[in-house]
Amino acid sequence: MSPIVECVPNISEGRDRAKIDRVAGVVTKVSGVRLLDVDPNGDYNRCVITYAGEPEACIEATFRLTKAAYEEIDMTTHTGGHPRSGAVDVAPFVPVSGITMAECAELARSYGKRVGEELDLPVYLYEAAASRPSRSNLAKVRKGEYEALPEKMTQEEWRPDFGPFKFVPKFGCVITGARFFLVAYNVNMQTKDVDEVHDIALHIRQMGWPLKNNKGEELLNAKGKKVFHPGALLEAKGMGVFLDKDEFCQVSINLTNYLISGPHIAFEQVKAEAASRGIETNGSEVVGLIPLEALLLAAEYYVWRDNLERPSTMGDAVKLAHDKMGLSAYNHFDPAKKIIEYAIQN
Repeated sequence: MSPIVECVPNISEGRDRAKIDRVAGVVTKVSGVRLLDVDPNGDYNRCVITYAGEPEACIEATFRLTKAAYEEIDMTTHTGGHPRSGAVDVAPFVPVSGITMAECAELARSYGKRVGEELDLPVYLYEAAASRPSRSNLAKVRKGEYEALPEKMTQEEWRPDFGPFKFVPKFGCVITGARFFLVAYNVNMQTKDVDEVHDIALHIRQMGWPLKNNKGEELLNAKGKKVFHPGALLEAKGMGVFLDKDEFCQVSINLTNYLISGPHIAFEQVKAEAASRGIETNGSEVVGLIPLEALLLAAEYYVWRDNLERPSTMGDAVKLAHDKMGLSAYNHFDPAKKIIEYAIQN
């Protein structure tokens, strides 16, 4: 069987569907790649584009997508609820089958080198492709977001891995690398109080929340850095977001290893934190695609917790996980389109 790679570029456009379709559409012109999902969010002003295929074809598709995003998106006017540093904010390569993480890291480097040389754009490497330990964490590479890039581009420590050491206002920069399958997962909250929801996110994410003294001042360590109390979930990042259009909030979560903290664990932890504050949840949603295994593990959890009869088929297990986590409460969850193994086959 030929190796299969998943690519999940996130572009900084979630409101103009025509632009989104033009950017995502270039992927369909590349032989050996299948476009699986285009998931825009107007409040975040961001779109998650998912495709999978042969390794070299994925490099070509991601390069073409980056070129199209450069033509279509102007970061000087961009605003949105999600952190971002460029028109193509992140472009990860994910091993699906028949390929290693190290090989995917090489794909990211090949893509980054080409973007730097042919498009003259700054490129940073992260996660398994990181050129130094300080750049392995996406949040650290993206710190300060697009607005911090003019200053960063004057500091030697922020010299890009590929491309020019200069600020490109229209585009910003792109961050690429190789990583384990990330599950982007949001829990719907029945409140408009985004500060309260963000505090819930801080309490469930691995980094946790900043400690304060009795005067309400944030504590700093000997190096002047904030001191954090660790949150409940390993391999989880999170923040609170208010959705202007629908007037409710979400805890927006990135689960960087669903084998350690799966969506069902995140859902139940958010529910518990919310209940302690008198806030109710209303289901959840998967952004982009999710591995079948993550939902089967969720079904096993609910069978154990609720003393249920074990589902006799994988389809029944998926339905159980779907119903328990309310995956269609906000946007419809179609297993044929949202589960990566099914989407590749269709």
